[in-house]
Amino acid sequence: MKFLSIHAKIYPLLAIFTSVFITVIGLVIAKDLLPCSLFCSALFLFFAIYGYYKECLKILPVFIIISGIFFLFYYLATNELTPGWAMTNRFAALFVAIIPSMGTSPTRMTRNLNSINTQKTITLGMLIAMSFMPLLRQEIKRVKDAMKTRGVYNIFNPKIFYRALLIPFITRLINISDTLSLSIETRGFSLEKSKNTVYKKEYFVLSDLFSLIAVITGAILVIVL
Repeated sequence: MKFLSIHAKIYPLLAIFTSVFITVIGLVIAKDLLPCSLFCSALFLFFAIYGYYKECLKILPVFIIISGIFFLFYYLATNELTPGWAMTNRFAALFVAIIPSMGTSPTRMTRNLNSINTQKTITLGMLIAMSFMPLLRQEIKRVKDAMKTRGVYNIFNPKIFYRALLIPFITRLINISDTLSLSIETRGFSLEKSKNTVYKKEYFVLSDLFSLIAVITGAILVIVL
């Protein structure tokens, strides 16, 4: 049975729900300093063990830098640890919450939406939205690499920023949008209601149920205790 199988990553729609749930709970209990910190730490370890260790390693240094800056700012402003700790808890909840979503590929999400007969406009919009940020980073890197090969390094100069970075970047985005439109057309994408098939479906399995129970149980324990 599909339900008894195990996935290395959470069911895509459940991953989105988990992210929203953790964000809400974390923001609500942020002022309960130690319980919220323990909750976020436990979830971080849980996701790392579950299979999101790469995502955990990516967000950890960013969280340390950002939360450290805000903690220092609040401590210097108030000379108290409590406001800074509460703010750190909020950041911790937000960063931990995005781990399941980071580990959900656009392909898996598209398969999931198609398998439950979601409207094609929503499926396409979700696919483009999830693919946009990685694509944006790649294009910025390519433009910067092209600038370096031409001996241009000082992007803080307004003229250089405009002519060497901004204009080429916008041009590449326009080309990408044209390519995307042609790609959709050549693949026969249509907004009309028509039967579609999914080559590899996403199934809600036992490990997904376990992850859901674990997150909800942790939230209940923090709130009650």
